[in-house]
Amino acid sequence: MEKLAGQKVLESLKERFQAFETSLNGHSNSAAHQVRKAAFENLQTKGLPHAKHEEYKFFNLTKALEKNFNFPQSSSPAKVNADTVQQFGIEGLEAHKLVFINGVLSAELSDNIAIEGVSIEALQDAFNKENVALFNTEAQFEEDAFVAMNTAFAQNGIQITVADKAIVEKPIMLQFIGASAEESFDYQVRNLINIGKLAEVTIIEKFDTLEGASSFTNIVNEISVAEGAQAKYYKIENDAANTYHIANTHVSQQQNSHFTANTIALDGAMVRNNLNIKLQAENCEAHMNGLYVLGDKTHVDNHTVVDHMMPNAYSNELYKGIMDDKSKGVFNGKIFVRQDAQKTNAFQSNKNILLTNDATVNTKPQLEIWADDVKCSHGCTTGQLDRDALFYLQARGIQKDKARAILLHAFASDVIENFEIEAIQQYVEAIITERLAK
Repeated sequence: MEKLAGQKVLESLKERFQAFETSLNGHSNSAAHQVRKAAFENLQTKGLPHAKHEEYKFFNLTKALEKNFNFPQSSSPAKVNADTVQQFGIEGLEAHKLVFINGVLSAELSDNIAIEGVSIEALQDAFNKENVALFNTEAQFEEDAFVAMNTAFAQNGIQITVADKAIVEKPIMLQFIGASAEESFDYQVRNLINIGKLAEVTIIEKFDTLEGASSFTNIVNEISVAEGAQAKYYKIENDAANTYHIANTHVSQQQNSHFTANTIALDGAMVRNNLNIKLQAENCEAHMNGLYVLGDKTHVDNHTVVDHMMPNAYSNELYKGIMDDKSKGVFNGKIFVRQDAQKTNAFQSNKNILLTNDATVNTKPQLEIWADDVKCSHGCTTGQLDRDALFYLQARGIQKDKARAILLHAFASDVIENFEIEAIQQYVEAIITERLAK
């Protein structure tokens, strides 16, 4: 039998899955667990992505996992207190905060949230009640090995249900902190977010890891945006230098809905963000803003898919990257316009600046159109700082380092302005300023 990619990982996960099944007791016969079993069998049959896998061509996470992780059946989380949570917070951000330690919701460190029209419960409780209707509907485990892995071990995370017409004034922040006394550790998180008709909500995810052990985080979000709803989603990833992170966020939109995704990647060893949005009805609107500011040997890969399935919809995508030192950026953006999706407006742009000769970027915008009455465009640029602009500023008495910082802030500004929440804008601006001062 031919050896599968990631065989060492698969063998470790097999032992873990058997122990996981045993821990479920009576719930091992539930409909949700039958999905888990099917996902695990799929993973064991197909294996993990190999170096020649087209979708993971520039992101060989499988090799990194085999080298750095043993995938034990359990690990010992390090103690995290309120001071640590505050240390990783965003100054000035007013939000309802849910704190997760190694993927497990901490009632002690989280806010006591009571919002009219909003139901929030730990995913494990929802599984125990067999009340997880959204599970495996938006993110299908057959489509991606890491979705299959997450589905097989789905237990921790959150389920958020926003009722029809509910208006949530403050963002709901999911703060994930990784901490372990082990040499390496990993955790899987599944978040199910169901947004009702004409509802409005903002969800923020933030990922941080305490310095020390290497960590691997595998996140899957399933988000359903009903008719007329308005939803905003922020992903902020600023992990330690020895963290490996992959996220799959799958979104479906119904008629007249608006969805905005803001993805911010700032640090880590290897980071992969897969964002898939399906505009399933007329008059949907989707916005995707991405910023990656990388140094050292950080490797960040952004893969996006926007699927226009019905007429009169709009999408706009703007991703920008700044690569310093030996960092590597990857952007692969796909737009599909189906035959029924006449009157579609879809736009995509990716722009990158390389600050050193050792920094690299691979970018691949893709546009596939089966309709004829559409307005669509895509494009990418990669280069260095404008030498004429740099000289212009220096000629007016501005030191080179400061002039360089001014130009890079200006480059990133149109993405940062789209973040809308002032505290997040200031948080990102401060990190860019700190990086450029080194």
